[in-house]
Amino acid sequence: MSNHAKNLFVGVGGSDMINKSHMVGAVYGMERMMGRDNTPVRRIFDYGMTHFLKYRPILFVLTVTTAPGGNIRTHGLFIGEDRRCLTEAVKLAQEKNIDFVDGGIKKCVVYLDPSEFRSTWLGNKAIYRTRMAIADGGELIVLAPGVDKFGEDPLCDALIRKYGYRGRLHTLEEFRKPDNSDLRANMGTAAHLIHGSADGRFTVTYAVKSITQAEIESVGFRAASYDEMVKRYDPAALRPGYNTVPRTDPVTGEPAGGTEDIFYIPNPSLGLWIDRSRLAD
Repeated sequence: MSNHAKNLFVGVGGSDMINKSHMVGAVYGMERMMGRDNTPVRRIFDYGMTHFLKYRPILFVLTVTTAPGGNIRTHGLFIGEDRRCLTEAVKLAQEKNIDFVDGGIKKCVVYLDPSEFRSTWLGNKAIYRTRMAIADGGELIVLAPGVDKFGEDPLCDALIRKYGYRGRLHTLEEFRKPDNSDLRANMGTAAHLIHGSADGRFTVTYAVKSITQAEIESVGFRAASYDEMVKRYDPAALRPGYNTVPRTDPVTGEPAGGTEDIFYIPNPSLGLWIDRSRLAD
């Protein structure tokens, strides 16, 4: 749920507020925040509303929507001057905007449209939108035909290449080192490195064609050929959700007999997938 104080303090607060609030969330951990209301970041914004904007005449108008078939449907309209409108909107958003799965996904395949996703900076949405649905020891395969870089600008790209997606604790360790002033000066990139890592809980394989597999592996992901992987998991033949596909040899790509179950997501921007038991924890 966006809006409310977030749109004030982050939306118009400038890069310093964006970077520091993202870093707070990264330190706390994505899987402790996704799909929830009362997080440390939200509490900071609530504090700011109470102490700095209490006497400003601010009226919030929040909507909860879905887009079945591409047509926007409004499920709720919440208007108010205090926190209650957000609290109630979040409750409805949890009901309407989370795709729950019962039991963790063993193998998840996500497709990144090349017209929208040209970098891992954006493409890693495939990781943090699905991470709460993937089982421990599971596998995420990202079909990324358009990814040809890591960062959206040269500086971020260089930092990602230098430090890689190697987990929250590793990134925080690098962040604290005196010699790594470049990472500390770019807190938003440090937060991104944390968000884009699976923390060793499951594997992430990027299937690419516009960047070398060696480059993908150098930042901490597994790599595969897009052309080879798409023979096994053809986006044109898959439907959103669970699919049963023929099992193939991971080396040769030849039929190996039998079938395997995968969970397919055609666009990670359109949802948040969560194992119901993980959210309850």
